[in-house]
Amino acid sequence: MAHFFRFEQEFIDSLHCIPMIVRFKLDTCGVKLKLIHWNQFTSQEKQVLINMACETTEEVKLYRDFLQTLVSEKTGNPAKNLPIEENPPWLNSELIPEEIQEKASQFNKQITLEQWQKLTPLQRFALIKLSRPSHENSNFFPALKEFNL
Repeated sequence: MAHFFRFEQEFIDSLHCIPMIVRFKLDTCGVKLKLIHWNQFTSQEKQVLINMACETTEEVKLYRDFLQTLVSEKTGNPAKNLPIEENPPWLNSELIPEEIQEKASQFNKQITLEQWQKLTPLQRFALIKLSRPSHENSNFFPALKEFNL
């Protein structure tokens, strides 16, 4: 069963936005999926992308191939490929990215290394994504609360 965050609840029933679990897998497999692509998928196709494994090298390849086939079928062209980070910051439990601390400070919060280490990679990924200037940051503070930070 897929994991959704409470801060995503407003769109989980309709899945009109790409949930963090899928965004996590997109970064893992190196595909830039646009919201317009996502919204062309059926509910069943979205559920497959939510639940499909994407951890081992083989799973990552299968996920990417399945996703690119799906996008090509819907749009006539594959989605853009992105470089896959060799050591993504959400897998590094020893270093809190500066943008996380900067964003947390806007809410008078500071995340300790101990707290960072207790987070799952998916939680760290969510905070990293939600702290970026290009992202609508309305869910950063709810995420901090949800993660007991």
